[in-house]
Amino acid sequence: MKISTLSIGDELICGQVIDTNAGTVASLLLAEGLRIQRHLTVGDNEQDIIGALNDLGRVSEVIIVTGGLGPTADDLTSRAAARATGRRLVVHEEARAHVRQMSGRLNNLIVCPLNDKQAMIPSKSVLIPNPNGTACGFHLMHNGSFMFFMPGVPAEMTVMLRDTVIPYILERAPRKRIIRAASLNLFGPCEAEVDELLQGIARPEQGLTLGICVAFPWMKVTLRAEAERESAVEALLASALQTARNRLLEYCFSSGDTGMDDAVAELLRNSGLTLSLAESCSGGLIAKRITDIPGSSGYFSEGVVTYSNEAKKRLLGVSAELLDNFGAVSAECAAALAGGVRLASGSDLGLAVTGIAGPDGGSGEKPVGTVFISLAAPDGCWTERFQFSGSRADVRTLTAWTALDRLRRYLLKR
Repeated sequence: MKISTLSIGDELICGQVIDTNAGTVASLLLAEGLRIQRHLTVGDNEQDIIGALNDLGRVSEVIIVTGGLGPTADDLTSRAAARATGRRLVVHEEARAHVRQMSGRLNNLIVCPLNDKQAMIPSKSVLIPNPNGTACGFHLMHNGSFMFFMPGVPAEMTVMLRDTVIPYILERAPRKRIIRAASLNLFGPCEAEVDELLQGIARPEQGLTLGICVAFPWMKVTLRAEAERESAVEALLASALQTARNRLLEYCFSSGDTGMDDAVAELLRNSGLTLSLAESCSGGLIAKRITDIPGSSGYFSEGVVTYSNEAKKRLLGVSAELLDNFGAVSAECAAALAGGVRLASGSDLGLAVTGIAGPDGGSGEKPVGTVFISLAAPDGCWTERFQFSGSRADVRTLTAWTALDRLRRYLLKR
């Protein structure tokens, strides 16, 4: 079945709002074995909407439209749909009753007559109920295409899609193949390196595809299997996932929707070890990420932001001689911070970072982006130097991610 989506709104084409609806529609349909083949976005312009519906109608059996069903003058979707399909725009009494009922409930019993505009839909259309908002959706058939129109508010659209639109499509869809996907999350390698490591895993002729998506500073590898039977899909995915894991090794920090912070939290919980932090250039960013996870008090003891040299000396016992000889941004200082915070807190692990986030402060020997990360543990202390690039925010983000990743790798080896 050839399915297209159309998103409508000036806020989308002007970049004021990110279009999440298109992704939601695509992912929910894919879970049912249905693929989106085309997607268009147009602004709140009647002629553009009509043109998009006509263009998609020539190549689509189903068109799913979101946006432009509100009560204001720039909400033109209903009128454009009527004109594109040669229908009259009429007041739908059931839709008007719904608008008035929802308007009263949502506006503290004050009904706005202007909302009646949302009850005007093309003639010979069928309502799509909206339990969460004033604007009902509608669907109609035109020139062999099923057209579904829903509001652009994501919370409203998603419910209408799940409850009405997808079941309607599935009742009429020809026999479909089963599509399942699984993903692995990576940190550390570049995209080309991952592509090389995973060469040969994808087998499109057998229904197995692979995609790499970069989302700074991490990366997601998605494996998608397609077959006639569930058992065949599961076998394809299981084999490919195992091969991918074996090749990616420690680059892979989690699967599915589990983030780096959650992965580290689980390892800390299972290890029974406690952690303290000494942060300089990251300014507390690592502590925030750790304490964002519920239950972190079970393994996180404390964190200090020793930004100045005086703080490094006073709070964590870093010697003036060490700072004079090696500087605050050095392997020696990072190791002293890690050991100092471990000793001061009595925790099992001390993790420390110090560096030059920029945009100023660098030198020929230690340019902007120079960062040292150190982990002090019962069985030793490990310190590494990194050279990050990008803006100040990029350097701080990479510092936090890399520190957590080094902690993760240590815990895995235990």
